[in-house]
Amino acid sequence: MKTIRSVFAAVFAAVFALAAATAAPAEPLTLTFVHAAATAHPQHLATLQFAKRVEERTGGQIKTEIFPAGQLGSENEMVQKVRLGAIDMSASSLNYMIKYEKTFAVVVMPYLFDSYEHAHRVLDGPAMNWLAPLAEKQGFVILSNWEWGFRNLTNNKRPVNRPEDVRGLKIRVPPVIELEATMQALGAEVSKIGFKELPKALADGLVDGQENPLNVIYYNKLHEVQKHLALTRHVYYNTLHLMSVKTWNRLTPAQQKIVREESKAAGDAMRKTIIAEEETLIARMIEAGVKVTRPDARPFRAAVEPTHQEIRRFVGEENARKFLKMVDDERQP
Repeated sequence: MKTIRSVFAAVFAAVFALAAATAAPAEPLTLTFVHAAATAHPQHLATLQFAKRVEERTGGQIKTEIFPAGQLGSENEMVQKVRLGAIDMSASSLNYMIKYEKTFAVVVMPYLFDSYEHAHRVLDGPAMNWLAPLAEKQGFVILSNWEWGFRNLTNNKRPVNRPEDVRGLKIRVPPVIELEATMQALGAEVSKIGFKELPKALADGLVDGQENPLNVIYYNKLHEVQKHLALTRHVYYNTLHLMSVKTWNRLTPAQQKIVREESKAAGDAMRKTIIAEEETLIARMIEAGVKVTRPDARPFRAAVEPTHQEIRRFVGEENARKFLKMVDDERQP
């Protein structure tokens, strides 16, 4: 009997081994990846790099279909669709996470970081360890931090050298309470015109100006309808490469590793490009006729201090203290 059982066991093992060896490979998985940037923007180039490398490293088992320039809706709509699993991935500004987890608002405090390097040390390190699990509870996997940049102010009325120069300007801001509070602290009148309508609104004088990173201003040609650029660098913004938790759970551990690694590699490339080209973009805008000022940040920092207090109340004092300690701990003399 023992011999017969051994024979049957050997036969079954051989059959299962043959079945595994001859089984058809899994069907390739095609992921949707959306973002709001123009196709000439470094963010779009980063998405192309990510898609190419993931497909290569997975042997074609993961392909990525990219929809740039807000083709599938506003950023707010795109992030919601990622959360629901209707879209697999997005590269979205961090502020869109505040709707789902208010703790993310701590990152939008004005004049928080000394430099790009300082921001990266905080957000890639202790802040990621803290914020990523909060995002996952809301249905998002943060694959890595991508870049957006320090925000600057443009307008058609006058050069801005002091906080007082902002007073009375009608400035468009995105639907972010923290940015609205920052501009109001400087005495601006805030408008929330949609981004797609912004170029025409600036050209028609419906608003005097707007605030955005240099790359957004240049690649969306906002400098063509603005006379003055002030390098206020009032708020640092990063982009999050987000994946739906539902999509993440469909990947094998090996695929998850590849996706994370290539997300970080693409994000690093985007960072290098955006940081390296800032002075070039400024020079191009000057050549196009834009007048550029480089205000002293100290009086602006003092003027927007009430915004810090407002954000601290919004996120809770304990959360604010926790994040500000991370910022201080990563500050280099």
